Amino acid sequence: MTPLISVLITTYNYGHFIEEAIESVLAQEFPQDRVQIVVVDDGSMDDTAERVKKYGSRIEYFHQANGGQAAALNLGISKSRGEILALLDADDLFLPGKLARIAEAFERNPELGMVYHRLMEWHVRTNEDREWPFVPLSGDFRKTPDYFSSYYAQPASSLSFRKTAISPLLPIPEAIRMLGDCFLASLIPLLSPIRAIPDLLARYRIHGRNGYFISQPKIPIETRKSRLQTRKILIDAMQKWLVDSGHAKHELAVRVFLDHWQFALRTEGFFIPPPGRFHFFWFVLWENHTSRSRQTWKFTAFRYVTALSALVFGGEDWRAVEEWRCRAVVKAEGLLRRFSRQRSGGDFSTGPKG
Repeated sequence: MTPLISVLITTYNYGHFIEEAIESVLAQEFPQDRVQIVVVDDGSMDDTAERVKKYGSRIEYFHQANGGQAAALNLGISKSRGEILALLDADDLFLPGKLARIAEAFERNPELGMVYHRLMEWHVRTNEDREWPFVPLSGDFRKTPDYFSSYYAQPASSLSFRKTAISPLLPIPEAIRMLGDCFLASLIPLLSPIRAIPDLLARYRIHGRNGYFISQPKIPIETRKSRLQTRKILIDAMQKWLVDSGHAKHELAVRVFLDHWQFALRTEGFFIPPPGRFHFFWFVLWENHTSRSRQTWKFTAFRYVTALSALVFGGEDWRAVEEWRCRAVVKAEGLLRRFSRQRSGGDFSTGPKG
C-alpha cells in the first residue's frame, strides 16, 4: 500500500513564498489522498495565514507564538500522521517526482531512518541555478564510523524521515531556534541506516534573507558571531542527547561524530578573530591526533610534518595554509598507496627487478 507522507512546512513571515511551496507539493505525481500537508506558522506578522487558508481543507494550518524552528518542527511533527515525514522550508520548492522517489526508497529498505537528496540552488536575483554541494553517503554509519567525518546534514527541504525512527530524538530541544532540522539529520545516523539519492528533487531558493545561508565572500563579523552561537547551541543539545540516551563517548561512532562537530565549531571560530600561529598549530595537531585511529601511521606522521606550516603562517593566512595542507595531504595519500602497492608486488611495472 502507498505510504502516507506528511509534508511539514514551517514558516515565519514568508507569506510571499508560501503559496509556491504548497503548489509544488500539490503538483506532485503522487496520490493526493496519501499526502498530508501541515503548515506551522511560527508567529508570522504578514499575510501568511490568509494565503494558506484559501487552500481550505487541503492544508492543515497551525499558528503558534514565535518560538523558533525547533518549536515549530515539534508542533508540526505532533500533528503529522504519515509514516514518512518530508520537510519543506516555506521559501523552497519540491521538484517533480520528489515524493515518489523518497517513498520508493523507504519502501525498498524498511530499516531506513532518513532519505536525503541533492538540491538545486536558485539564486533569484540572477535567476541562476547551481547544484548544492553534495556528498552522497548511504548505509549504517554505526558500522562505518568514518562516514561521520565526511557527513554534513543537508538543508531541511532535502530531508525525509521515517517517523518511528526519529521518535527517540523528540522533542527537539527548543533552545535550538535555528537548525532544528540539523539536530534530527545529524543524530539519526546513530540510530538507523540512511540513504542518499543523487537526484535533484528540490529547489533551494537563495533570496538574501535566508535564515542560515550566506552567499557573500566576506560575512560581517556580527553575522559570524551569530552563526557560531547557533552552532554552539546545536552541539550542546546534541551532546546532551548523547549523554541522556546512554551513548558513551568511547564508542567509535560517537567519538568520530563529536570530533567532526568540534572541528566544524573551531573552524567557524577562526573567523572571529583569525587564529594566531600557535593557536592554529595546536588546532592542526589536535585534528590529526583525533584522526590517528582512522589512518596509517605514515599518513599521520606526514600530517604532523605539514602542521609545521602553521607556525610559519597565521592570522589572515590560515585559510591559504589549510588549503595547501589539504592538497599536500591528498597527494601524499595517493603516493603512499602507490608505494604500498609496489612494495606488495601489486605494481610490476615500477617494482624492483628480481
